[in-house]
Formats: sequence, structure tokens, C-alpha cells
Amino acid sequence: MNLIEQYHLIPRDIDRIIGMAWEDRTPFDAITFQFGLSEAEVIRLMRDQLKLRSWKVWRARVQGRKTKHRKLRGNTVGRFRADRQRIITHNKISKR
Repeated sequence: MNLIEQYHLIPRDIDRIIGMAWEDRTPFDAITFQFGLSEAEVIRLMRDQLKLRSWKVWRARVQGRKTKHRKLRGNTVGRFRADRQRIITHNKISKR
């Protein structure tokens, strides 16, 4: 069973996960919190959904980035979203 069937992801969810994975300040924990996918599953989804060259660029970008991994982040980056970010549609978690 592939990830899309396992987690009942619709195209809108897949687009949102890909967008969150590309964002520098969004940690994998946020994706896990919102969609239930682990870091390894996000990597697998990205590999399945992106072109090979795009996946390689994304993977190289993410591997050394401290902001994508909560344990490596400093205390200055403590939110899932920026302070000025407007309400994002299609989020599965409620707005606080």
C-alpha cells in the first residue's frame, strides 16, 4: 500500500505537504502533527511526487538545514508559522 492510500491523502493534502516540505522554517514535526507522516514518509512522498532532479535539489537542501529538524533548532525559531502569516486555507489543524 502506498502512502497516499495509507493516509487517505487527497491532491490538496499532497500539495500542502510538498509546500511545507519546501519551506525552510517548517519542521518535519509540523507535517507529522498535521498529517501524521514521519520524516521518512515525507521523504518517500517527495521522491514519488517530484521529478528526479527536483527531489535531489530538495534533498540536498533539507539534509543540512537546522530549521527542518526540531532537535537542531534554536529557541529563536519556535513556531510552525511566521508571526505575520495570514490564515492558510486547507490546514487540517484549527487556527489558534
